Amino acid sequence: MGRGRSFEAAPRILSACSAARKAGREASVEKKGSIVGAMLWMIVISILLFWLPMIGPFIGGLVGGKKAGSVGRALSACFLPAFLAAVFIFVMLTLGGVPFAGFVLGGVFGGAMALFILTHGFSLIGGAIVGGALA
Repeated sequence: MGRGRSFEAAPRILSACSAARKAGREASVEKKGSIVGAMLWMIVISILLFWLPMIGPFIGGLVGGKKAGSVGRALSACFLPAFLAAVFIFVMLTLGGVPFAGFVLGGVFGGAMALFILTHGFSLIGGAIVGGALA
């Protein structure tokens, strides 16, 4: 008789375990962040807090890193706008008339823009790392 009761409790235990696994999967899906959303948060907050030279980008990186969900995604969200801006400037200057001069100017100014964004974004990168680690 004691055994029958333990077999009757088994389906309830299994359903509780599957519910816990399902809740764990849902929690892990919620924790997964969006790189595009993190990029937008970083850009908007950095622009709004432009008057705080080092703190504004750090706060933008912190919030964006938290929204990204992990350090790797936060760094991707941090570097991707710099890369896209550099490519955009390169393409726009390359398409601007003189082929070789446009190509050289596009490369120089595109590379300079990427370097400017990356070097002035150290506080943004630091905030992204901290925010991604806190997520």
